[in-house]
Amino acid sequence: MAGILAWFWNERFWLPHNVTWADLQSTEEAAFPQAEDLYLAFPLAFCIFMIRLLFERFIAKPCALGLKVQANGPQKAQPNAILEKVFTAITKHPDEKRLEGLSKQLDWDVRSIQRWFRQRRNQEKPSTLRKFCESMWRFTFYLYIFTYGVRFLKKTPWLWNTRQCWTGYPYQPLMPDLHYYYIVELSFYWSLMFSQFIDVKRKDFGIMFTHHIVTVTLITFSYVTNLTRVGTLILCLHDAADIVLEAAKMANYCKCQKLSDLLFLTFAVVFIVSRLGIYPLWILNTTLFELYEALGNFPALWVFNVLLMVLQILHCFWSYLIIKAAYKAISKGKVAKDARSDVESSSDEEETVPRSKAPHSTVATNGTSSANGTNGYLTGASSSEEH
Repeated sequence: MAGILAWFWNERFWLPHNVTWADLQSTEEAAFPQAEDLYLAFPLAFCIFMIRLLFERFIAKPCALGLKVQANGPQKAQPNAILEKVFTAITKHPDEKRLEGLSKQLDWDVRSIQRWFRQRRNQEKPSTLRKFCESMWRFTFYLYIFTYGVRFLKKTPWLWNTRQCWTGYPYQPLMPDLHYYYIVELSFYWSLMFSQFIDVKRKDFGIMFTHHIVTVTLITFSYVTNLTRVGTLILCLHDAADIVLEAAKMANYCKCQKLSDLLFLTFAVVFIVSRLGIYPLWILNTTLFELYEALGNFPALWVFNVLLMVLQILHCFWSYLIIKAAYKAISKGKVAKDARSDVESSSDEEETVPRSKAPHSTVATNGTSSANGTNGYLTGASSSEEH
């Protein structure tokens, strides 16, 4: 085990030339990031999850009820042992042959059986109240951590001059505010990593899970190698759009359509400007070019940049979906679909409405998200799905 650890933490891989781990040990004069600090993220992630449960129960839910958010789920299907057995053990979407067989067995018409399966599928979908509570929790956290990040960064020289990220590297002392910022962000994304399995199911679950893994890896990697200055810029930049995203979702769940559309379009602008404009021109420019000029080449530098490029690929994918939805919003007069990492299937009740009479679906969003999460955006698909 000692040999494996020594190989993994090879200084020639992780650190610039002529720098050793011993050089970055904390002393009475200066503290530096230590790998063992990251263990704090696990109990703190559990605490954040527990705070979330309390927040949703005692703050978000009363707020939702006060705003007249629908508390009840979809209409339940009438109990039927035969259909329930088919639904749970065989298929949730029976084909024509099976429908005809069930029709003869139960002496029901096919349309009634189709309606039963539709209602039964809808029973498993989350209520609007639950989705509102999730969004309000994320909105509150993102607003808090973004405000904290801005207040911290506006006092730092590297906010206005990214070359300051590399001045004196890697011998840059760890400030208490920066340490707190990093550990809280890491803990939150760890909590998202696990809560995603019990949260409202999103269509892009796999993409958001990838996003959370990349985010946790980047935060961990940058902390251990003391790339924390540029890390704080990345964290703050990504939190900005998620605030507006969650606000748009809450407005949608409250049936404030005009406000929801306005917030969604604001989110689209903020997301695209920050992720396709500021991120590559500000962040990738300094990590790809200014970092190389200041420190030369070492392997960890390229791993760091590969992870940042993976994040940018996700940004491009989500931006395509956002632009697609924004185009429909402008052309139809309202947002036609939902955004980013929160796309979940909506009620199948729309299947009973003729296409020409089906109402436009509204904004619905996720995460990092994502994001969302980000750490997580829009789908302009058919009218059978919504956020």
